[in-house]
Amino acid sequence: MRYRKLGRTGIQISEIGFGAWGIGGHLWQDSKDDESIQALHSAIDLGINFIDTAAAYGEGHSEQLIAKVLKSHRDKRIYVATKVNPKNYVWPAQKGSDVRDIFPAQYIIERTERSLKNLGVERIDLQQLHVWNDEWVGADEWRRAFERLRREGKVAHFGISINDHEPENSLKMIDSGEINTVQVIYNIFDQSPEKALFPKCQEENVGVIVRVPFDEGSLTGAITEETAFLPEDFRAQYFRGDRKKQVVERVQRLQALLNGEAKNLPELALRFVLDHPAVSAVIPGMRKSSNVEANCAFSDGRRLSQGLKTKLKGHVWERNFYT
Repeated sequence: MRYRKLGRTGIQISEIGFGAWGIGGHLWQDSKDDESIQALHSAIDLGINFIDTAAAYGEGHSEQLIAKVLKSHRDKRIYVATKVNPKNYVWPAQKGSDVRDIFPAQYIIERTERSLKNLGVERIDLQQLHVWNDEWVGADEWRRAFERLRREGKVAHFGISINDHEPENSLKMIDSGEINTVQVIYNIFDQSPEKALFPKCQEENVGVIVRVPFDEGSLTGAITEETAFLPEDFRAQYFRGDRKKQVVERVQRLQALLNGEAKNLPELALRFVLDHPAVSAVIPGMRKSSNVEANCAFSDGRRLSQGLKTKLKGHVWERNFYT
């Protein structure tokens, strides 16, 4: 496993982190606690030292599973990032919304204290706001909460999780100097963070955590027109209508690029993300040890050729399946 600096925090984290949304169970039809726990153990054994979760993942269930595993690895320094969900439970943050309805100071503090209890730790390494709107930069609600939690030693570093496909809706917050990290969607289909966000993060030494590297499964090649999800699984909504057909058509074009640099789509997807120097870590969702082993194998320092990267530019796909 290779490690990268998480912006100006100075923390060295594994370039492949553990995305822990799926192990929360809620909205994922095939999540099983015993497999999730084993996957976490496997990840740590293979050198992963960065786990990203959230208070909303199974309403704390993901955090609680992580706590069980951390107890068995007290000899290793594992960095855990979590998130404060919006009080109104609306993702993404809506333009014109009042931060006092989304992230009032006392609410941020209370949710952080709950996460501390769920995780069984005295201090959270990285606390993130689970949605963001740059219109809130001038508000003092989140700032007062950050200051108190930092002063009381309950949080080491703060960051934001940027709204789906809105990388530039964070630039004012970065300029404020109040955060050390951003979490953003970045993959072969959505390369938009390269335009303004990544250069800004490199300039300000802000860590970048990349989520959704596989586009919720599209870029694994596992989605076919016949793929079915239970109604409660969020992917049933994400891939509704003729979207699976659209995915298959796009993926078939990408498969023509597979060669010695990437033998399969998951490898191509992860190597694409890891190739960008602004990226501190990528956090694919992993619910089974087999997923962990496959993903960790790509942390070997190999870079994509300029020729292949140029070809991948032609596979940008502007759309928002979350809506």
